[in-house]
Amino acid sequence: MTTADGLREAGPNESLLLTPEEAARLLRIGRTTVYALMKAGDLRPVHIGRSCRVARAELERYVNRLHSPEPTERRRPQPRRRTNTYQHGLFEVDAESVDESGPGELRRSTRHRPGTHSTPADHQRRGEP
Repeated sequence: MTTADGLREAGPNESLLLTPEEAARLLRIGRTTVYALMKAGDLRPVHIGRSCRVARAELERYVNRLHSPEPTERRRPQPRRRTNTYQHGLFEVDAESVDESGPGELRRSTRHRPGTHSTPADHQRRGEP
């Protein structure tokens, strides 16, 4: 049943105030989402003592605000910025080689880029053992 101001009256079996769990069931969303909406200010809860309730009229107000605008009011979508996913050379690691003559002795520092591997032929070409 609807009143003169457009609000729906609660029937004899319908509560005016709902628990967050009941509100979630009515909206078909999760209980956590109801609490998040209350924290964000999208749903205004009613506190009676230590109890937290959501008015049925508040749920209707929230749902009415969710309706999309009329086609004449719609804004043109903004063009999206393309994200560059090319990451080659994004990270460079300084690696130090260990001399084969003994553990713990450092030979020299070399620059190493991820995804690149040197072979024994590369070492010979550079004059390395």
